[in-house]
Amino acid sequence: MSFSNDMDDEYEKLFRRLNPPRVVIDNEACKNATVISVDSANKHGILLEVVQVLTDLNLIITKAYISSDGGWFMDVFNVTDPDGNKVTDEAILDYITKSLGPESCYTSSMRSVGVKQSTDHTSIELTGSDRPGLLSEVSAVLTHLKCNVVNAEVWTHNMRAAAVMQVTDEETGSAITDPEKLSRIQELLCNVLKGSNKSRGARTDVSHGVTHTERRLHQMMFADRDYERGNNEELDEKQRPNVSVVNWYEKDYSIVTITSKDRPKLLFDTVCTLTDMEYVVFHANIDAEGPEAHQEYYIKHIDGSPVKSEAERQRIIQCLEAAIERRVSEGLKLELCTMDRVGLLSDVTRLFRENSLAVTRAEVTTRAGKAVNTFYVSDASGSPVDAKTIDSIRQAIGQTMLKVKGSPEELKPVSQESPTRFLFGGLFKSRSFVNFGLVRSYS
Repeated sequence: MSFSNDMDDEYEKLFRRLNPPRVVIDNEACKNATVISVDSANKHGILLEVVQVLTDLNLIITKAYISSDGGWFMDVFNVTDPDGNKVTDEAILDYITKSLGPESCYTSSMRSVGVKQSTDHTSIELTGSDRPGLLSEVSAVLTHLKCNVVNAEVWTHNMRAAAVMQVTDEETGSAITDPEKLSRIQELLCNVLKGSNKSRGARTDVSHGVTHTERRLHQMMFADRDYERGNNEELDEKQRPNVSVVNWYEKDYSIVTITSKDRPKLLFDTVCTLTDMEYVVFHANIDAEGPEAHQEYYIKHIDGSPVKSEAERQRIIQCLEAAIERRVSEGLKLELCTMDRVGLLSDVTRLFRENSLAVTRAEVTTRAGKAVNTFYVSDASGSPVDAKTIDSIRQAIGQTMLKVKGSPEELKPVSQESPTRFLFGGLFKSRSFVNFGLVRSYS
């Protein structure tokens, strides 16, 4: 059996090299989008690879047609940049061609979720029950253990939370190698994640690997069964995406139809979930040119069968709903831009917690010594975010460092910054923390 599998693998490699992928990029065929065509030998997961490359470049997919019957994969994407314009940047176009074209057959792809070693940082994966202040507690533990969070992404959905955090050792500025320290990090973070909720488990994994963060978050929340809903969660039915699954018996396909509000990376989220649930997309039509996105997939399980039971059908619907909802961020969007330092994330999130704000999603990045962080926050009690609360937080951090994006109408900007506010901002830039609304420096 092993010999047979090895032969199949070698045959697939040979077939791909004899029939390399072909990428055609056309900026003339459509008046309002760049058309990208990809033809290649078919294999499970190739659609996700292509979609992942495009979404990682922050390109918006407005239309797509996919066909992969037999041994060949063909798809066409209409894409724009985030501003709705055609893609004309030669560096981006060249990257697409190299990542999806003939050269991709000879190079190891970073697109896969397979863990790759890194000496630059240590990756920490966390899953557990969501609650107000959780990110603050996690980042405080890391600061206490002299770890600096250089990149992180946090998702919450259906009372569950998942995070992928890249941290470095404060002393060395590189990955953490001490086994005792790694064990201590896992132990303390797992205790934080468990909290007082013993009914659902918590999980902490530490590695020196590099993964595709967003796909990994989907996998973690799927494994954590965040798609399971309680009996009391029927109130938001109208806000959910419309997902249906029916069997086309004549062709032995199952047809998945999804209608939802359009947003960036929507296609990636649905294709990622179908792939990780081990379904193969044979044909698909995607239309996201308006405010609503319409997706239609013709699928079979990887074993060649369509959906076999009502339970399987319901599971596909629930998992796709969850995949779409995970990235939908309710609440206020706050953007922090300042010089990075150890403990910055802990200080910011503590300030949110002490002002009764819950973080529903977060993106933490560090570039050239500068922290660029995005937080989606809501009132911990479920009420609308109070304008005075946001004003107080911005006074403490600094009006120019923390910006409110897409704020409700009732959030009115402060007319002028006082010298006191600048003083608070200066203190915050040093090693500071918030206690009862006051900023105290202990540097």
